Amino acid sequence: MYAIIEIGGKQYKIEKGDVINIERQDKKEGQAVSLNKVLLLVEKDEVEVGQPYIKGAKVEAEVIKNFKASKVISYKYRRRKASHWKKGHRQLLTKVRIEEIHIG
Repeated sequence: MYAIIEIGGKQYKIEKGDVINIERQDKKEGQAVSLNKVLLLVEKDEVEVGQPYIKGAKVEAEVIKNFKASKVISYKYRRRKASHWKKGHRQLLTKVRIEEIHIG
Protein backbone atom coordinates (compact mmCIF):
# COMPACT_ATOMS: atom_id res chain seq x y z
CA MET A 1 0.00 0.00 0.00
CA TYR A 2 1.24 3.47 -0.84
CA ALA A 3 -0.18 6.98 -0.94
CA ILE A 4 0.59 10.32 -2.50
CA ILE A 5 0.22 13.25 -0.10
CA GLU A 6 0.60 17.01 -0.39
CA ILE A 7 2.56 19.04 2.16
CA GLY A 8 3.68 22.63 1.67
CA GLY A 9 2.83 22.66 -2.04
CA LYS A 10 4.93 19.54 -2.73
CA GLN A 11 3.79 15.97 -3.37
CA TYR A 12 5.37 12.89 -1.80
CA LYS A 13 4.92 9.18 -2.53
CA ILE A 14 4.96 7.39 0.81
CA GLU A 15 4.67 3.90 2.27
CA LYS A 16 4.55 2.73 5.87
CA GLY A 17 8.00 3.04 7.46
CA ASP A 18 9.34 5.68 5.04
CA VAL A 19 11.41 8.59 6.40
CA ILE A 20 10.93 11.88 4.54
CA ASN A 21 11.88 15.53 4.95
CA ILE A 22 8.90 17.89 4.81
CA GLU A 23 8.22 21.58 5.46
CA ARG A 24 8.69 22.59 9.11
CA GLN A 25 5.87 21.41 11.38
CA ASP A 26 5.11 22.96 14.78
CA LYS A 27 5.78 19.73 16.68
CA LYS A 28 8.63 18.58 18.91
CA GLU A 29 10.70 15.43 18.47
CA GLY A 30 8.71 12.30 19.27
CA GLN A 31 5.28 13.89 18.77
CA ALA A 32 2.74 12.64 16.24
CA VAL A 33 1.74 14.54 13.11
CA SER A 34 -1.48 13.93 11.18
CA LEU A 35 -1.32 14.66 7.44
CA ASN A 36 -4.81 15.02 5.91
CA LYS A 37 -4.12 16.00 2.30
CA VAL A 38 -4.10 12.55 0.68
CA LEU A 39 -4.32 12.77 -3.11
CA LEU A 40 -4.11 9.09 -4.06
CA LEU A 41 -4.29 5.71 -2.33
CA VAL A 42 -3.17 2.42 -3.89
CA GLU A 43 -3.77 -0.91 -2.16
CA LYS A 44 -2.95 -3.98 -4.25
CA ASP A 45 -5.10 -3.51 -7.39
CA GLU A 46 -7.46 -0.89 -5.94
CA VAL A 47 -6.73 2.75 -6.78
CA GLU A 48 -8.61 5.59 -5.12
CA VAL A 49 -8.14 9.12 -6.48
CA GLY A 50 -9.29 12.22 -4.59
CA GLN A 51 -10.95 15.28 -6.06
CA PRO A 52 -8.67 16.95 -4.96
CA TYR A 53 -8.31 15.03 -1.64
CA ILE A 54 -9.71 11.72 -0.40
CA LYS A 55 -12.29 12.35 2.33
CA GLY A 56 -11.51 10.64 5.61
CA ALA A 57 -8.05 9.45 4.58
CA LYS A 58 -5.08 10.52 6.66
CA VAL A 59 -1.48 9.62 7.34
CA GLU A 60 -0.01 9.34 10.83
CA ALA A 61 3.68 10.21 11.20
CA GLU A 62 6.17 10.69 14.03
CA VAL A 63 8.59 13.64 14.15
CA ILE A 64 12.20 12.47 14.26
CA LYS A 65 13.88 15.89 14.27
CA ASN A 66 13.59 19.53 13.17
CA PHE A 67 16.56 20.91 11.27
CA LYS A 68 17.77 23.34 8.61
CA ALA A 69 18.69 22.20 5.11
CA SER A 70 22.07 23.03 3.62
CA LYS A 71 22.55 26.58 2.39
CA VAL A 72 21.45 27.53 -1.12
CA ILE A 73 23.23 30.53 -2.68
CA SER A 74 21.48 32.87 -5.12
CA TYR A 75 23.90 35.09 -7.05
CA LYS A 76 22.98 37.60 -9.76
CA TYR A 77 25.57 39.55 -11.70
CA ARG A 78 25.46 42.23 -14.35
CA ARG A 79 28.58 43.43 -16.12
CA ARG A 80 28.35 46.92 -14.70
CA LYS A 81 29.95 48.55 -11.73
CA ALA A 82 28.42 47.52 -8.38
CA SER A 83 25.65 45.50 -9.98
CA HIS A 84 25.58 42.13 -8.25
CA TRP A 85 23.56 40.44 -5.49
CA LYS A 86 24.37 37.47 -3.30
CA LYS A 87 21.77 35.94 -1.01
CA GLY A 88 21.77 32.74 1.01
CA HIS A 89 18.82 30.71 2.26
CA ARG A 90 18.42 27.72 4.60
CA GLN A 91 15.02 26.03 4.50
CA LEU A 92 13.49 24.86 7.80
CA LEU A 93 12.59 21.17 7.55
CA THR A 94 11.14 18.37 9.68
CA LYS A 95 12.21 14.73 9.31
CA VAL A 96 9.24 12.38 9.88
CA ARG A 97 8.71 8.60 9.88
CA ILE A 98 5.43 7.38 8.37
CA GLU A 99 3.67 5.21 10.97
CA GLU A 100 0.32 4.38 9.38
CA ILE A 101 -1.98 5.19 6.45
CA HIS A 102 -5.70 5.31 7.38
CA ILE A 103 -8.41 4.87 4.78
CA GLY A 104 -11.61 6.82 5.46
